[in-house]
Amino acid sequence: MSDDQTEKTSTPRVFSLVVDWFEVSALSISTALLAMLLIGNVIARTFFQAIYFAEELSEFLIVFTTFVGVSYAARKARHIRMGAFLDSMPPRMEKVFIYIISTINAFVMFLMAYYSWNYMMNAMNMGQTTQALRMPYWITLVIVPIGFFSAGVQYVRTVWKNIKEEDVWQSPEQQSEYEEEVY
Repeated sequence: MSDDQTEKTSTPRVFSLVVDWFEVSALSISTALLAMLLIGNVIARTFFQAIYFAEELSEFLIVFTTFVGVSYAARKARHIRMGAFLDSMPPRMEKVFIYIISTINAFVMFLMAYYSWNYMMNAMNMGQTTQALRMPYWITLVIVPIGFFSAGVQYVRTVWKNIKEEDVWQSPEQQSEYEEEVY
């Protein structure tokens, strides 16, 4: 394999590894922080005084975890799907349904990214701030359009993977678990 071919095949793989590392790290850290914050606040509220910013920070961490998780779920085929329905189909029909489903999902995700971007920009223009921390409210919303857009990209990648490969792929990184029954 020439250097040009090696570079072309390894660049998407390196990018995928970086995205995977970011998403897994972000999800792990934000979930751990959320648990520590909530437990700490319960202890503080019981024995001392409640942490005044705990609710706001919890809300941000939940939104962050949710919308980083949307992209992660789309990339790893961990989203809600009708697996029994797809698994009962022959591979060619399953592939057609995955094309249709992934295309519709990509469209919806990009549409939601557009609307959430507009909502975030509206919050920015209004100058809203959070009550406890007094930080601009739009900062807590930044991850929403990013998460929707990233999920849309993953669904487009799923369609592309199914065009390139002969096998059926549920996501860019998850091959279908379909096994033909032998009688």
